[in-house]
Amino acid sequence: MQKLPSALRRLLMASSLLTVPAMAQAADAPAVVTSIKPIYGLTSALMDGVGEPTLLIDGAASPHAYSLRPSEARALQNADLVIYVSHNLEGFLEKPLETLSGNSHKLELIDADGLALREMREGGSWEAHSHDHGGHDHGDDHDDDDHDHDEHDHDHDHDHEHSDAHQHEDHDEHADHDDHDHDGEEHHDHDHDHDHEHHHEHGGVDPHIWLDPANGAVITSAIANELIEIDPAHAEKYRENEKKLLASLTTLRNDLGDQLAPVQDKPYVVFHDAYQYLEAGFGLNGVGSVTVSPEQKPGAKRLHEIEDKIRDTGAVCVFAEPQFRPAIVKAIVADTGAHIGTLDPLGANIAKGPDAYQAIIKQNVDALADCLGSGK
Repeated sequence: MQKLPSALRRLLMASSLLTVPAMAQAADAPAVVTSIKPIYGLTSALMDGVGEPTLLIDGAASPHAYSLRPSEARALQNADLVIYVSHNLEGFLEKPLETLSGNSHKLELIDADGLALREMREGGSWEAHSHDHGGHDHGDDHDDDDHDHDEHDHDHDHDHEHSDAHQHEDHDEHADHDDHDHDGEEHHDHDHDHDHEHHHEHGGVDPHIWLDPANGAVITSAIANELIEIDPAHAEKYRENEKKLLASLTTLRNDLGDQLAPVQDKPYVVFHDAYQYLEAGFGLNGVGSVTVSPEQKPGAKRLHEIEDKIRDTGAVCVFAEPQFRPAIVKAIVADTGAHIGTLDPLGANIAKGPDAYQAIIKQNVDALADCLGSGK
């Protein structure tokens, strides 16, 4: 018997014309595709007891330079809902999203009402601040998002190594994926054009919105509302899961805030500027980044500037990222005495699941607390 379209199945179920045993509920769940692991984690928790979303990018793969496998392209084409952060972060989704059927829903989270959005910081050496990074609630002023996306978002994701990310289905169909990522030229030109296309839509706003747990709560409710819109038959379950998840995020934020309180004022340097939402959410004291464009090795002048910044501010730690070779960071700390830590906004080594979001935030907070607490 031919399978009914998911929208029709849900309509029939809602009108009591079709009954499905409880064990078959997953077959009648909406087909939901998520872009990155932190968003997958929140969506998975909300869909608990209904179904399971699909995750496109796992491991250390890059949202900005990603190439869809055929199986992933099919998942997108069959999706009832696609959830992603921003066209400026997941540039690889732009064309596939344009080809989706009119029945598919798309949720771009950076447009969610209530987010505290933060402007991109220029350069890699930031002025001292009072833990207020210029955040603002989402509104009309958000309509100029990624002015400095070449200097940051492209940095953040473009050069993530893919050596461990594609050791699964359809691997052979992406044998050249690493070459494109490390080479950078082909993707760089495309993404540069993409940034200009969206300049007036999202110019200047940092898209790493999920790293502030308060934004995580806003994102949770935005996803729950969208799930209910496309799947009203499970509205009660989504609301129940939303309530539990929001409570979990409140507890997470309070516990991690207590953990970071002793080191809030200690200055530190990150590999590149991907963490200001984490700084703002917990009142931390990031003072600069090693590189503005990690796909280009910083020159001697840049390294001297960062070394001077570390000495001038008394920075306790310099944080590397698992996707980047640590040689540059090691060279910097060798001359400054700062400690080395590791931060990862995407949770490359975190298992996907309904607790992935909390695990990613906690992993980064643990790294900050451990390194900053080590002193000098």
